[in-house]
Amino acid sequence: MRQQPFGRNGQSASVIGQGTWYIDRGDRAAAISALRRGLDLGMGHLDTAEMYGDAELVIAEAIAGRRDEVFLVSKVLPSNASRRGTIAACERSLRRLKTDRLDCYLLHWRGAFPLSETVAAFEELLSAGKIRSWGVSNFDVDDLDELLGVAGDGKIACNQVLYHLKERAIEHGVVPWCERHGVAVVAYSPFGHNDFPQPAGRTGGVLQKIADAHQATPRQVALSFLTRKPALFAIPKAASAQHAADNAAAGNLVLTAEEIAALDQAFPRGAQPRSLPML
Repeated sequence: MRQQPFGRNGQSASVIGQGTWYIDRGDRAAAISALRRGLDLGMGHLDTAEMYGDAELVIAEAIAGRRDEVFLVSKVLPSNASRRGTIAACERSLRRLKTDRLDCYLLHWRGAFPLSETVAAFEELLSAGKIRSWGVSNFDVDDLDELLGVAGDGKIACNQVLYHLKERAIEHGVVPWCERHGVAVVAYSPFGHNDFPQPAGRTGGVLQKIADAHQATPRQVALSFLTRKPALFAIPKAASAQHAADNAAAGNLVLTAEEIAALDQAFPRGAQPRSLPML
């Protein structure tokens, strides 16, 4: 599994990680098996959040005895993102995850508390060794500009955003901004929301043709496309060990320039929207 720098503080993470939204709502044993299989295959980048119900508890069981293999990320809700609230939320997540530190801690989306309060809490947690880096999620360029003014350059590890073949809005402004400032871009919901292109359709046919050329699957091709630049990561969710293995295989799939151009044409990024899309 390919690893690449995650921000500017010397950390690195697997380019394909493991998302855990709703992972607590299905078969718990299957979810744990999927996470562990992903770890076996080098997908140590595990993403969760306090909002995700019991997902942190599921992860704690999955990574028991394997913490050093994991790049562990969680998120604070905006409603908890005051200085004191952020620290308390982080400590709750650490207890639920049964670990003494997070590799990265994110503000889940922009809320009512001033960014200065949240950043101050992040820096306090960093000094205490409870987190190794911090970042944000669902931040557009104007939010990132404001955050940079508060925190300074080199502090923001990542921005986690909605990104899939049918939703490429972040390529207009967010990705270039993050590339300029050494900020990792993490794609959540990289297969879309129950609308992944089907082989019978025109766009799905393009995916299938490229997949066949690599003896891969269309979803593996999609993940490879979404992580084609050094700043890009993706965190697909897997419901089974086999699904995790399928996702992991995308980490070593390299598309040709011609294949990237074909996908770019089949799935145009469209006009820049007025606001950043999010789920």
